Amino acid sequence: MPGWHTRDLPDQTGRVAVATGANSGLGYVTARELARKGARVVLACRSGTRGGEAVGRLLGEVPRASVELARLDLGDLRSVRDFAGRLAYERLDLLVNNAGVMAPPYGTTADGFETQFGVNHLGHFALTGLLLPALLATPGARVVTVSSVMHALAGIDISDLNSERRYRRWIAYARSKTANLLFTHELARRLADREADLVAAAAHPGYAATNLQTAGPRAEGRRGAERVMEIGNRVFAQTAEAGALPTLYAATAPDVRPDSFFGPSFAMWRGAPALSWRAPWTLDDRVAVRLWEASVRLSGVDFGALEE
Repeated sequence: MPGWHTRDLPDQTGRVAVATGANSGLGYVTARELARKGARVVLACRSGTRGGEAVGRLLGEVPRASVELARLDLGDLRSVRDFAGRLAYERLDLLVNNAGVMAPPYGTTADGFETQFGVNHLGHFALTGLLLPALLATPGARVVTVSSVMHALAGIDISDLNSERRYRRWIAYARSKTANLLFTHELARRLADREADLVAAAAHPGYAATNLQTAGPRAEGRRGAERVMEIGNRVFAQTAEAGALPTLYAATAPDVRPDSFFGPSFAMWRGAPALSWRAPWTLDDRVAVRLWEASVRLSGVDFGALEE
């Protein structure tokens, strides 16, 4: 994979892909490059207005792209169920669990879960479970979940998944990204036990310049913090184009193994995709099972044939 770039993406003609959070940043680049290579891509976006603008922008860049917009609010499990029920494809080759929020002030989803746990992990857990029949019906399908190098700040606390005892925004973010990796780990194990032709992998963008960093400070009116993030994005970060490469690699490269975790090759920060270090607690089978069971209970979504 040395020097791997979008020009190296295999042909995607005939494949159907869903990418969450595809109206901007990493999700937009991922959707655009998959469409450029021939995939039919569903842009799953919370805002219909911003999603529509993204579709227009994408078609301006790739005029022959086959794309469509569908509304999905990962912070509302009813919306997740509605999205899965409306998806008009019996097959699904690729699900990219990309959308997320980063370090907002304490809040809760429509279902009462802490926002980062609810959106970054639980919404994607439920979405994957609801789309599992279409994924299992498609030979060679993949689920790619986008985590972060920031997962290294904290393991999860099974007894306080919603940060009710104490909310520290960056620790809560790290825990949600650890949950992404534990989910991938357990999903990969269950698929392997049943010899399913479906690969679950994960990726992270390193430090990529997107609106994720500035959204929280902007929403709170913390102009100083927003400015610091803007400067960091401009001076230190790689572009969203580069940051999406690990996700695209995990989604399309022929040598991707179950439970692989890809990120930038240089200090997990920037560069071509490579296998990435991950904290040892993201490979803890016992914790992964406990998180899975808690997620089934909280979301009300099970994985059918994968349940034990």
